[in-house]
Amino acid sequence: MTDYDVIVLGGGPGGYAAALYGASAGLRMALVEENKVGGTCLHRGCIPAKALLQAAEVYRTIDHAGSFGFRLPEGATAETDWPAVNARKSGIVKQLHGGLSGLLRRRKVTVIEGHGRLTADGAVEVAGQTASARAVIVCTGSAPRSIPGLDLDGDRVISSDEATNSAGASLPERIAVVGGGVIGSEFASVYTDLGTQTTLLEALPDGVLPIGPDRDVANVLAKALSRRGTKIHGGARVSPLERTNSGLLVSFETAKGAEKIEVDQVLVAIGRRPVTEDIGAEAAGVAVSDRGFIDVNPATMATSRENIYAIGDCVATPGLAHVAYAEAIVAIHTILGERAVPVDYDRVPWVVYTHPEVAWSGLTEAEARAAGRDIEVHKHMFAGNGRAMIIGDTDGMVKVVAEKGGPILGVHLVGPWASELLAETYLAVNWEALPSEVGAFIHPHPSLSEAIGETMITFTGRSLHG
Repeated sequence: MTDYDVIVLGGGPGGYAAALYGASAGLRMALVEENKVGGTCLHRGCIPAKALLQAAEVYRTIDHAGSFGFRLPEGATAETDWPAVNARKSGIVKQLHGGLSGLLRRRKVTVIEGHGRLTADGAVEVAGQTASARAVIVCTGSAPRSIPGLDLDGDRVISSDEATNSAGASLPERIAVVGGGVIGSEFASVYTDLGTQTTLLEALPDGVLPIGPDRDVANVLAKALSRRGTKIHGGARVSPLERTNSGLLVSFETAKGAEKIEVDQVLVAIGRRPVTEDIGAEAAGVAVSDRGFIDVNPATMATSRENIYAIGDCVATPGLAHVAYAEAIVAIHTILGERAVPVDYDRVPWVVYTHPEVAWSGLTEAEARAAGRDIEVHKHMFAGNGRAMIIGDTDGMVKVVAEKGGPILGVHLVGPWASELLAETYLAVNWEALPSEVGAFIHPHPSLSEAIGETMITFTGRSLHG
C-alpha cells in the first residue's frame, strides 16, 4: 500500500500548486520542502522584487508631486528609509507565506520538511525515511547563475536572492547590474528610481531585454531607463572583478572600446539554472539533459520514468511562476487519467515589472517575418490616451502583430499597468481572435485599455483617434 497518491518534491509555485490542485481533486498529497513553502518566487523572487518596484513607484510619485499641483517645503525631497522599505516587503512575504501554509493545512496536504531525493524504486527519501506514492511530481526549482570572475559572495557581488533580501541600512550608492534580461532590467529600474547610480551591462548588442519582447517595445523601456539616469552598455564583455579599498572595479569592453567603472556592489543577473544535481534523478532513472533540465513530455509533463513527472524551473520551459501553475494542472490531470490541455509555450504571458512595464504574448514582428508569415502590424501610443495623461504616465505603446486578413499572432505592450492590460490581449492571442473582433468590443473611457481597442480597429482600415 502506498503512503500517498502523489508526493510533490519541492514547495515552490509549481509544487504547492500541484499539491493544492491535487488535494482539491480528492488525492492524498504530500509536499516535501527543505526550506519554506513558496519557494524562490515568494521568498526571494517575484513577490519581494515587485514590492521593491512598488516602493520605487511611490518614490517617483512623491518626486513628481509638483506636476499634480502639490508643493513640498522649499528644498524638501523624499528620503528612502531602506530598512522600512524592506520591513514592508518582508511583511507582505510573511503574510502570504502564512496564508499558503494555512491553505495547505486546510486541504489536508502533508508537508514533510527536509531535502527529498528520488529512490531507485520511484519513492522519495527524506532524512532517512522513505515515503511512497502512485506518482511523484518533481519541481525542485532553480538557483542564480554566475560566471567566472564574477563569483557570488553575497555581499559585494550578489544575485537577485540577496538583492531582494538586503538587510543593510541603506542602498549602495553605485551598482553595476550584469545582465539586461528580465531580472536585470527590473533591478536596474528599482535602483535607478531610488537614487543609486546604476550601470547596466548586457553581453548581447541590445542592452535591455535582448530576448523576449518586440524590439520596438523594449526600446521604449531602454530610452526611459536612460532618461532616468541608467547607463546602459550593450555588447559588453565583462572582465573578472578587481577589489579596491573603496569598492569593486568593473572592466568591460564594448564596440566603443574598453571602460572601467568603480562601484560599491555588483548584481549578477544572467539568469537561473535548474536545481537537479542532488535529487536522485540518476538512481530513479529520470533523464536529465546536459544543461541540467529534466526531460519531459510537454503534453503530460511525464519524465522518462513511469509515474514520475517534472514541472517548473527544473524543466526547459519558461521560468515563470504562472507557467509552473499551469504545468502542475497538466500533471495532476494526467495522473488522474483525465485529458490534459498542454501549455502552449509560444503564447504564454510575459511581464517585466519595470517602469514602464513591459508585457507580451505571442510572436514579435521579427519572429513572424522570419517564419514567413504574411503579416500586418499596427501600433498605438499612450501619449494621446486620456487616462495615461491623467495619471501622468504617457510613455508607452500597444503593438499588435496579426496575419494579414487573419488572427492576432502577438501583442506587445509597454506603459502603465501593462501587466494588467495583458490579460485581454493574452486571451485574444490564444483564442486566435481577429483584430476586428477585439476592436468591436467596447473599452471604457477614459481607460488605458482604449489603446488596445483603438489599435485593433486600425486593422479594419479605419480608426478613431489614431
